[in-house]
Amino acid sequence: MKQPSLPLPLGFLASGVHAGLKGKDKPDMALFCSRLPALTVGMVTTNKVKAAPAKHTEKALKAGFKIQAVVVNTKNANALTGRQGERDVQATVREAARLLSLPPQAVLVHSTGVIGVPLPMPKILLGVRQCVLRLSRAGGLDAANAILTTDTFPKYGFRTLKLGGKKACLTGFAKGSGMIHPNMATMLVYLLTDAGVNRGLLNRALREAVGESFHRITVDGDVSTNDSVILMANGACGNKPIASRGADYRAFAGALKELCLDLAKAVVRDGEGATKFVSITLQGASDEADAYRAAMAVAKSPLVKTALFGADPNWGRVLAAVGYSGAAVDEFKAKVVIGGYRLYDGGREVAWSRDRLKKILSQRDISIVVDLGLGKARTTVYTCDLSDGYIDINGRYTT
Repeated sequence: MKQPSLPLPLGFLASGVHAGLKGKDKPDMALFCSRLPALTVGMVTTNKVKAAPAKHTEKALKAGFKIQAVVVNTKNANALTGRQGERDVQATVREAARLLSLPPQAVLVHSTGVIGVPLPMPKILLGVRQCVLRLSRAGGLDAANAILTTDTFPKYGFRTLKLGGKKACLTGFAKGSGMIHPNMATMLVYLLTDAGVNRGLLNRALREAVGESFHRITVDGDVSTNDSVILMANGACGNKPIASRGADYRAFAGALKELCLDLAKAVVRDGEGATKFVSITLQGASDEADAYRAAMAVAKSPLVKTALFGADPNWGRVLAAVGYSGAAVDEFKAKVVIGGYRLYDGGREVAWSRDRLKKILSQRDISIVVDLGLGKARTTVYTCDLSDGYIDINGRYTT
């Protein structure tokens, strides 16, 4: 079956190749490249044990370098590999910069995979050369597949919009399946646009988008050593660079939020071993911090997630998680609704059927709504169930 096309913004190229890191000719290295220097902003894992590529990215972002290339390898995270890992990042940067005729500060390197294993540098450097040779405007899908690890499908999307009378494009790529939790998750996300936006507003738009998407998901509560979200804007569409929070900024920021939320939801749907996609809305909280705190407690509760997997109608686990979250809770004001079916109403008697709830919990998509009845704050987070498949994947990850 013919694969769908994936538009890249003007001035961007991409590629994905098999460099021998994975078996059976699976694509395992990717390259994203802008012909023009691109304003680049991003966010890197808050884990204090950062992989060498994440450290390099963090320094480049703080320095404000304009980026033109990002090399990505899978299979190996280049984390906890000591000074050798840092030297390997620099060797990869130098090779990519040489082949692309770019200054080294214009190149980022990202890695994902097993922690604590040195990179097989001959294969990495060969992969860089192959990626450069394969760069093309039609290489987006190859790159989307080449950045995956335990993912079962590629994650990508795009938006087109008008900015100052010019047609602009925004294309996104993501990988992530396990080790997914806010601040950040074990994700690599690449957002490419030909729009012109000043650095301050580009940074603001990214943080707003991440706050409403990638910081609203959890698969297993683990925070990665490697994850990074990068937004590159090269201005090739020719719009007057956005310099104020007017109509053009709102259009751009809105498109970015939509794209990031689509990618974030795709990561949750592809959670390791996941069989169900779960949205958790917490409303009626006294403030936004409490809403988020309570919703995330439900989303990452192993008891809730295993009950969802087994379609066990043990709905009390939901409010129990809210209760230990640290959010303000009054059990005589709270309500719990799953799949539109009210199960708890402030301690008043509710007639509910175990069989009906079990059918609801057997569905692929499940919604949980908790109303605390204490205020007007509301938020939604996304998670998946916790299955024996997750244990199987992570119990044998390195073997």
